[in-house]
Amino acid sequence: MAVEYKDYYQTLGVSKSAGKEELSKAFKKLARKYHPDLNPNDKDAETKFKEINEAYEVLKDPEKRKMYDQLGPNWEQYQQGGFQRPPGYENVQFDFGSGGAGGFSDFFETIFGGGFGGGGFQREGFGGRQNYQRRPRRGSDSEATYEITLEEAYRGGEKTITLQEQGAPGTGQSKTLEVKLPPGVKDGQRIRLTGQGNPGFGGGPAGDLYLKIRIMPHHLYKVSDNNLVLDLPLAPWEAALGSKVRVPTLDGAVEMNIPAGIRSGKKLRVRGRGLGSGGKKGDQLVRIVIATPSDLTDRERELWQQLAEESSFEPRPY
Repeated sequence: MAVEYKDYYQTLGVSKSAGKEELSKAFKKLARKYHPDLNPNDKDAETKFKEINEAYEVLKDPEKRKMYDQLGPNWEQYQQGGFQRPPGYENVQFDFGSGGAGGFSDFFETIFGGGFGGGGFQREGFGGRQNYQRRPRRGSDSEATYEITLEEAYRGGEKTITLQEQGAPGTGQSKTLEVKLPPGVKDGQRIRLTGQGNPGFGGGPAGDLYLKIRIMPHHLYKVSDNNLVLDLPLAPWEAALGSKVRVPTLDGAVEMNIPAGIRSGKKLRVRGRGLGSGGKKGDQLVRIVIATPSDLTDRERELWQQLAEESSFEPRPY
């Protein structure tokens, strides 16, 4: 009886030119969808899961894939009076076993024998009987984006978050986690939550979950690496004569001395009021912005005119 040819590329939904990364991505996507733990009592899903594992077991291995590509499409011509070695495989030893009714199909067993036992399965038994059981394997890691305010990033602390369970779309399943944010956490930083990733295979441990921090825009501050930048508007006379100004920081306001004659765009520094921690903690940079009044009273206009006539200041050097 001829053994049915199985198209492993079609099983994974990839082209015959698919590379290692594309194969891995396709396998993980389908494995999550049909994983028995996410489809309890669903025989069709379990069968599909085994087919996916079988296809990936062959295509991820360069030698097995080469053998499959050369042998598979011409399967029937080697089925005359039993299996015959194709050209180029005269010295290859095939172990046909006597089982073939377990985790892998008859097609896999006939080409590759029963000794590979990959794809998340292991072979057990003795004598003429063979059983294939899922080998415990660690689940893959996953990543989620977690948005926080700049104040939360600066202070850190315990947070409670709720995430949708991966691998179960539309089921409404979710999980609540306690997360400890380190003070000064930066935008793009990842926080690892051990054992909170995708479930394992065959009773194996779950992978890890990585929370990628995204700091939401702030109405006062801009983030520049570890530093925070604050624009400080000054009246022309404050900039010209110098002054003492109350400046906000994320750790409370401070008094800042403004030197006389400061120019717009100059940056002053408040040390240790940025993001990060320890010796890498950033600063708060205060950028001077000289503001001019727009709605003048008659008296104000008269005084500005008088200043313009009496001042020797030349703002343009050309």
